[in-house]
This record gives sequence, C-alpha cells and structure tokens, in this order.
Amino acid sequence: MKTPRIEINLGKIAHNAKKLKELYGSKGINVIGVTKVVCGDPAIAEVLVKSGINILADSRIENIIKMHDDDIHAKSLLLRTSLSQSELVVKYTNISLNSELSVIKELSKYAEEQGVIHEIILMVELGDLREGIMPSDLENIVNKVIGLKGIKFAGIGTNLACFGGIKPNDEKIEYLSSIAKDIEKKFGLTLEFVSGGNSANYDWFISTKNVGKINNLRLGESIFLGCETLERKPIPGLYTDAFTLIAEVIESKIKPSLPNGDVYQDAFGNTPKFIDRGLIKRILLGVGLQDVLVSGLTPLLDIDILGASSDHIIVDAKQTDLKVGNTVEFNLNYGALLSAMTSPYINKKYK
Repeated sequence: MKTPRIEINLGKIAHNAKKLKELYGSKGINVIGVTKVVCGDPAIAEVLVKSGINILADSRIENIIKMHDDDIHAKSLLLRTSLSQSELVVKYTNISLNSELSVIKELSKYAEEQGVIHEIILMVELGDLREGIMPSDLENIVNKVIGLKGIKFAGIGTNLACFGGIKPNDEKIEYLSSIAKDIEKKFGLTLEFVSGGNSANYDWFISTKNVGKINNLRLGESIFLGCETLERKPIPGLYTDAFTLIAEVIESKIKPSLPNGDVYQDAFGNTPKFIDRGLIKRILLGVGLQDVLVSGLTPLLDIDILGASSDHIIVDAKQTDLKVGNTVEFNLNYGALLSAMTSPYINKKYK
C-alpha cells in the first residue's frame, strides 16, 4: 500500500459529529461542520451530512466548489470572503461571514445579477483581533446591509481563540448575546444565526448556566480530532484518533547522534543544535516538511523524532526494531492534519 498515507476512519468522524450535535443541541445550539482542515474532502463531507449536520463551512471557495460538484447535499457557508471572489461566493454558497461593507455590496451586485438571495452573517470583534466589526460600528453597518438588494442579513457571529488565543467565556458570550438583542430590538427582526464561536467554546458551554442568544457554533477540530482547542484536552466520549499518518522506513543504520563538522544553517535557515546520544539506530522516514508539519506528529511507537528535512523525518529508533520497508504510525494535531490533508504527496485511505 502506498506511503506516505493518511488513514481516515469515517466511522469515528461520524461518531464525533453525532455526539457533538447531540451535546450542543441539548442547550439549543446548532452545529455547523467546518471542513477546511480536510480541504473539503467530499467523502468526509458526506459523512458529516449523514450524521445530521446540514450546513458545511469552509474558508476556501475551491473546497466549497469541490463539495458542490460532488453533489454534497448541505447548505454551504464561506468563512473568509474576499472582494475578488464575490461572484463565485454568490454562485456556490448560501451564506458567508463578512466584516467589510464594500465586499457585501459586491455580493449584493452579483446576487441581483444571478437572481438569488445571499445570506450574510456579520462578524463582530470581541478581542481576538482576527476578523470582525468593532461593536460600536455594528449598528451603522447593519442599517446599510438590510437595505441591499439580493442580501439577507441572517445574523451575527464572533471568532475567538484563533489568532489571539482569547478564551470564550461568559463575559464575552453574554456581550455577543446582548449585541444580538439590541440589533433585534433596534431593527425589529429575528436573527437566524447568533454564532458564538468554534471548538474553543466547549469549556464555556459545559460550565455556563445560560447560553443566552447563542444558537450556533462552527466546529472543525473537535469533530475531527475529538478535543477542545484551548488546551487540546480530549472531549469525553469522542475519538481522538480518527486520522493516522503512515510513513515508510527508507533507511535504517547505526550512526552517530552528532553531525561531524562545522554547524551552519540547515535547509530552512535554522542553526540546528544536537544532543550527544552516542551511537544510535538512526531511521529515515519517507515523508518530510513538504508533506506535513512534523512538530505536530506524535509517534505511536517508543521512538524519538530528531528532526526533519523537506523529504525526510529523522528518528532515533531506540529499542524498536525498525527495518527498511516497515512503517511507522503517527497521531496528528490540527496543524499536522491540515498540512497532511493539503499535501498532494500524501495518499488518502478511507476505512
């Protein structure tokens, strides 16, 4: 079987999706499945839909088009909207997150041309400092958006624990709820979406006594890796091993642990430092930094990753008897999964 490859357990993904939908649904919160870490993989998207998730979100319009062309029956939400892609956004998505009026006006233009209604969720800045309208500016933006043809103002949302790592807590989420209440009262409407965040909202959800107006979360990592994203703690009852990276041993030799010669920069501009372990069983694996974020890998054998180049991972096999042609399995964190699923050099196997 081809290596390197990533083995994808669709049953475990389905289990996680169903459990999270049930968990958050117990307090009236709907789940949107975020497919960006799996690059909009249609086989995985189909599993999410069959697990009861009826809106799929991605940050790449290319991934949404891929799912559309594969006839995935779910509403689509674009997480990252740009001016230059507005025509495609209206053509291929039902909903988009937005924070710039100029982009929404462009979406309005194409929605009119295509004879459709495009739904808008306005993102509100609550401190993480990625995307979002400042709360003091929101009312003015809403007033302009609701007058645009071809556009439906469907709700508000926020993003936390992403760029700035800011924790979603009662204070932040209650503030978003209060903003939603003010908007509904001011403009005499009911917001379809009050999207309180992402997989980082798990601790808030479990501990809060009142979710307020929050009726939606956008989940990716907790579905695919079974953890929350503040400290990467496993969520009880979920699988954390739905994805496994398989790499092949392409060299196995006894070598010194210290390079011999003057140390300068490596291939990536770093000046490496080494620990003298004496002679070791030094293994080369046929996968490297061009394929996967190596720092996000955890070997399932008792071996140590010493480092990596573009095409190789270098390992101290310790007491493990690894020979050429054997394979080594790794668990992946979010960054490693993202890079592995993006790499055209890593084969995908579903089970």
